[in-house]
Amino acid sequence: AMAAPRRPSGGGLRRAPQDGRLEEINKEFLSDPKFSDEEDLEEKLAVFKEKYMEFDLNNQGEIDLMSVKRMMEKMGAPKTHLELKKMISEVTGGVSETISYQDFVNVMLGKRSAVLKLVMMFEGKANENNPKPSGPPPERDISSLP
Repeated sequence: AMAAPRRPSGGGLRRAPQDGRLEEINKEFLSDPKFSDEEDLEEKLAVFKEKYMEFDLNNQGEIDLMSVKRMMEKMGAPKTHLELKKMISEVTGGVSETISYQDFVNVMLGKRSAVLKLVMMFEGKANENNPKPSGPPPERDISSLP
């Protein structure tokens, strides 16, 4: 299959206001008694926010079908159009074609299992298995120079 040409993304500019908006929503979740017994809620929300912003969002700041499609392909779990629609309707309860950040967090924190949630958990685990090396890069000694 031919790769679609990358459209230059003007992502830099709309990120900042979105970050602030999601931060506000995170605060609402933090003060929601429904989630008061959730462990590490603040850390989880920080991760969800990053994840949500990683989806190539449509300009409405919501995750649409194409965004989910690209994300799944990037994670090496491509889905059919039908599966993608089903994933989105699992998250939104079938009321919307796009996933808002509230929907996203509700599913990630909620008890019901959704494909999107499983994939996210799986991706998180995949990343834990190969932790990025932390700390300064190893010293290069003179003999290793070209």
